[in-house]
Amino acid sequence: MKVEAKILLGLGLFFGLMFAVYWRWSIEDAGGVMMFAGMLLCLLPGSYYYWWSRRMKARPEDNPYATQTQGAGVVGAFPGSSIWPFTMAFGAFFVVLALVFGVWFLVPGLFLMVWAMFGGTAEGRRGGKV
Repeated sequence: MKVEAKILLGLGLFFGLMFAVYWRWSIEDAGGVMMFAGMLLCLLPGSYYYWWSRRMKARPEDNPYATQTQGAGVVGAFPGSSIWPFTMAFGAFFVVLALVFGVWFLVPGLFLMVWAMFGGTAEGRRGGKV
């Protein structure tokens, strides 16, 4: 996690520097606010990863002399194809349409999302198609 922490902290410092420059010399505020948000989006997880990297044992990814076999782990089972993520996305699409076109889109959207949650949970517990 040291490499990830260094990358995110470096990006956060870059966005912080760009935020300071942009905020000082630009005329508009939206870009500065977005760069500040980008700085926070990099510094917060970067500092969390750095905090954890100092408390956990070194991973093979952190050792520059590690081999591929040291980093190989157990390959678990991957889930099969399912219709439920598409159903959930379609329900979320209807919920967003409710914000734009009217609240009547909310009913089918919430129905599809709840149906997808139950269907995905049932399929995950059974291990097959529902």
